[in-house]
Amino acid sequence: MSVTPPDTAARPRMNHRQVLEALSGLILGMFVSMLASTVVSTSLPVIIHDLGGNQTAFTWVVTATLLTTAISTPIWGKLADLTNRKVLYQLAIVIFVLATAAAGFAQNPEWLIACRAVQGIGAGGLAALSQVLMADIISPRERGRYMGLFGGVMALATIGGPLLGGVITDAWGWRWNFFVALPVAIVALILVQATLHVPARPKQKTTIDYLGIVLLSVSVSLLLIWVTNAGTTTTGAWNDLANNNDWWSLTTVLMLGGAVLAAILFVIVELRSAEPLIPLTLFRNRTFTLSVIASIATGIAMFGASVFLSQYMQLARGATPTEAGLMTIPMIGGLLISSIGVGALVTKYGSWKPYLIVGSVLLVAGSFLLSTIHYDTDFFLVSVYMFLLGAGVGMTMQNLVLVVQNQARPDQIGVASSGVTFFRSLGGTIGVSVMGAALSARVIDLVAERKDDITAALMSLGDKAQYWGEQLQSGALPKVSAMPEALRVVFEDIYANGISHSFLIAVPFAVVSLLAIVFLPNRSLTTMTTSERLQAGEADLATVSVPEGMATLTATGAVRTVDAGDDNGSAGDAR
Repeated sequence: MSVTPPDTAARPRMNHRQVLEALSGLILGMFVSMLASTVVSTSLPVIIHDLGGNQTAFTWVVTATLLTTAISTPIWGKLADLTNRKVLYQLAIVIFVLATAAAGFAQNPEWLIACRAVQGIGAGGLAALSQVLMADIISPRERGRYMGLFGGVMALATIGGPLLGGVITDAWGWRWNFFVALPVAIVALILVQATLHVPARPKQKTTIDYLGIVLLSVSVSLLLIWVTNAGTTTTGAWNDLANNNDWWSLTTVLMLGGAVLAAILFVIVELRSAEPLIPLTLFRNRTFTLSVIASIATGIAMFGASVFLSQYMQLARGATPTEAGLMTIPMIGGLLISSIGVGALVTKYGSWKPYLIVGSVLLVAGSFLLSTIHYDTDFFLVSVYMFLLGAGVGMTMQNLVLVVQNQARPDQIGVASSGVTFFRSLGGTIGVSVMGAALSARVIDLVAERKDDITAALMSLGDKAQYWGEQLQSGALPKVSAMPEALRVVFEDIYANGISHSFLIAVPFAVVSLLAIVFLPNRSLTTMTTSERLQAGEADLATVSVPEGMATLTATGAVRTVDAGDDNGSAGDAR
């Protein structure tokens, strides 16, 4: 008797050219996401200044995107395990680009923050689904070289975005930064539709953990609002220092207590849910747990550096948006070289842990060295520090997802991949909030301490003293590069001190990341794609004891005859 293997078991492995064609839409989609995010990074100080926002508004424009990215990532990941992944990816592109375009019409910081929050929902889908779709068609052993390619494209967008954004801002105004991604997104949608063909998945009943989504959103949002505002509320004047919202106040108790309560309820709901948003059973896997811990530090380093280095260049060194984009190239160069280089080495030799350890050491070194910079630090040294941090991010970011995908059950690839990405985004969100709060509080303290210097600088300006005095009293983020020399030097020193102080916060997290990576189990990378692992698992389930002469399908798709009385099938011959 013969048994015909299912069609899914006979699907041939794609060659290198076919893989590149299939990935072209994914790569361009990620490029759109990164470009739309980074193109405004160098112009953000100008945007906040023009919209009349302060340092808190600056932080929330960034944090809003990171927050919704973090919250939506596990949702997209869960949907990826339940429904059509390709359609989800296209939907994420549409959401991201429409929100980005809407942000270009912002008239105040609140509208901009709202648009950036919606933008983060799309970004969460692009981040989570690109990893899941890649796992569908490429095995972990081969994935290193392609993840390096993704890293290279991300680095290109991160280099080109700030440069393009600076040029656009200086030439045509910052609003055009939000429209530049639209034509690229249209091409990405067409490419995904034409080139990406993923294996068909069995239809399942889709159940969404809505209560879990609400509780997770409430917990993270309350935590971030508390971190951003606690101890930094001012009267709106640069030369006044007020702590109307102390770290240990009734507001703190309510917000922090609410965040903890919502987190506890989220855990209870996840334990009881039939389709949990983040299956807590994943934490039984040591690889997943340690990768999550390491990813938090990577997120803090990656997002914190991208946000505050741009501020450092413009507020502490008086650079224009275009100049700021050029000045951050060393960090992106480190990310580009390490991501592509290490990805190729992982694919060639199959070894991944040494590169992760080296990368985490570079994260510690880069974070610490950036905490020592001043407004007049030799730029060559600043470039070296940025390069080290970028190389550390490039070595760890993609490879931590790779390690988790290698160990995760094939039917949980979506939630496992998005779980690591979620905690990386969450780490970045909290890190940016904490670093922003520390920067804001430090700047307020330094402005109060140097009140006499600021007053003396204003007095030396003659008839322009009143204008600049009103600018500082407004509480809006100052445009340091446009200040007169006497005033600019004072504020460059203040902001350099505050930004370097905020980088110090990332150091202990980087150390924890190093320890987590050291204890990661060093297991070999499998050569099977997610689809092949699923097919093998289904075939294993189909292999059962049957009467003499009956045929069964093995995990490899071969037909074997099982003799009667042999419970394990060991006596039969594979034919």
